[in-house]
Amino acid sequence: MNQAESNEPELQQESDLVEETVVSEQETADTSGSDESNSLPELPPAAPVDPSAKPAAIVDDEAKMDWYILKVAFNREDSIADALRKRVRMEGMGEFFGDIVVPTEDVATFTRDGKRRVTKRKLLPGYIMVNMLINDDTWFLVRETGGISDFTGSAGKPMPMEPGDIERFINSPIEDDEDEPQIKIGIPFKVGDRVRVKEGNFENQEGDVDTVDEANGRVTVIINIFGRSVPMELDHWQVEPL
Repeated sequence: MNQAESNEPELQQESDLVEETVVSEQETADTSGSDESNSLPELPPAAPVDPSAKPAAIVDDEAKMDWYILKVAFNREDSIADALRKRVRMEGMGEFFGDIVVPTEDVATFTRDGKRRVTKRKLLPGYIMVNMLINDDTWFLVRETGGISDFTGSAGKPMPMEPGDIERFINSPIEDDEDEPQIKIGIPFKVGDRVRVKEGNFENQEGDVDTVDEANGRVTVIINIFGRSVPMELDHWQVEPL
């Protein structure tokens, strides 16, 4: 037997041993990979989605506020306007609201002794005006404020005020520096009212109001004297309604 034939069994044994080692390492690697994948933590389930949740409100920088008229309880205009201002502050919605106004004008009245007194008279009793941006949240806030019944408008849709009405009720007229604003006189009579003279030379005489001078606080009354109709100009506090 030559040397090459004597070494063949040993080479065969070494080859078989190498194959067994490779197979063993491969099985070990497969097993290790399987265990490693099985040991990874499971991902938590996705959070449930609430279909009723609303997205955060987006403020449109280009949106424009308008003036609206609100119907409110009569003789409670001032307190309701204050309540609305308070709710706007509490709800943090000041960015959607501007001024809230009870439109008034200065009126002079005279006491019995002729003393002049200036007071505020509501231009639109039963209404207030608000500068605001209309959306679901602001509409709900206004409608849920006590004493407010509704916006003015058609078919339940709030209608912005006309520019002419804004100038008339909201914006103050521009006065010259040298001119004082004219104050109206509060006269509780109108043309055609039947009145009685309370004092003076024609006391207890009755007549009809012919003209009303709010600038000077006087009225002209047609009185029948000696069978003739005579116009008498009197201070409005000198007469009383019948």
